[in-house]
Amino acid sequence: MRVGLLTREYPPDVYGGAGVHVEFLARELRPLVDLDVHCWGEGRADGVLRHRPWSTLDGANDALRTFSVDLAMTAALEGRELVHTHTWYANLGGHLAKMLYGIPHVMTAHSLEPLRPWKAEQLGGGYELSSWAERTAIEAADAVVAVSGAMREDILGCYPALDPEKVHVVHNGIDTSLYRPDHGTDALDRVGLDRSRPYVLFVGRITRQKGVPHLLRAVRDIDPAAQVVLCAGAPDTPEIDQEFRELFGELSRVRDGVFWIPRMLPRPEVIQLLTHAALFVCPSVYEPLGIVNLEAMACGTPVVASAVGGIPEVVDDGRTGLLVPAGDGFEAGLARAIDCVLGDPEAARRMGEAGRERAVGEFGWDAVARRTVRLYEEILKQA
Repeated sequence: MRVGLLTREYPPDVYGGAGVHVEFLARELRPLVDLDVHCWGEGRADGVLRHRPWSTLDGANDALRTFSVDLAMTAALEGRELVHTHTWYANLGGHLAKMLYGIPHVMTAHSLEPLRPWKAEQLGGGYELSSWAERTAIEAADAVVAVSGAMREDILGCYPALDPEKVHVVHNGIDTSLYRPDHGTDALDRVGLDRSRPYVLFVGRITRQKGVPHLLRAVRDIDPAAQVVLCAGAPDTPEIDQEFRELFGELSRVRDGVFWIPRMLPRPEVIQLLTHAALFVCPSVYEPLGIVNLEAMACGTPVVASAVGGIPEVVDDGRTGLLVPAGDGFEAGLARAIDCVLGDPEAARRMGEAGRERAVGEFGWDAVARRTVRLYEEILKQA
């Protein structure tokens, strides 16, 4: 089966959950199908073709530059039997390949443009283009993969013209042999953490979706013994970058032990920070699944997260962590949940152990890949 996998992010350029998903899905698909990965970047390797936006569009709106990559990917897909795309950055390429080559298009929805209106702040009028590309592709796709049950409901709510039978739930996965407790401390020492004090950890991009401003306000009054570590970078816009910096400055003035790591850390360092954290916190306002919560659970760390999107399908409230309702009082609720976990280390230990067990038992990438290939086979039979 000759499959073309289209994505913006692919190692070494992975900065979000969609990129992590594609990295591990591709790894597990390779023994099962003849796979070519098409991604953004320069150069090529065995089975990986990288594409850059057209130089004539340097300085143009990012949506137009994205479309130029989609055109290049489409041209390179000749001879593939099926195309599978991830995020709006690649969806148009899959749609064009479906029309040009007469092959089925499967797309995985990691998020939905109608539910991310703040993207207009980043893309300007390009948000209308990204929304058009996603809508056009999703309504014509042969199959749509939702990464959670909640995401499936969101897809059908945003795109009522889509046949519900075309929308299939295949959860995100986690490599629990890679994401596992690492009790080394060199990464903690490099950050400058006091190992005698617990710390609360956030890992994610500086974007409206991830709710970082809510977290920065929520942790002002948590247990003063706790440190706060923010692995936060890749701001969407200068405005949200400035907002983050101002809130971080305010937080640093009212409590000590606050650390900001703006660069992307190597995965082994992130795993070590996850392992030693008293808890991982995910304050997202929108999250189709939240793969980073799975990463924390696989490292044996309890999770405090917002009860939005697919997060409740990952974090078992009261067993592997605590869920906080979004809406009014969210920041106060987040602070209470953080203090609850900090205040009961034995309960936190049990949550961490249950989280590791859940990640291993229910979210392995090998099972995700097998379910995906079965979907490919079903679609090709219908073609």
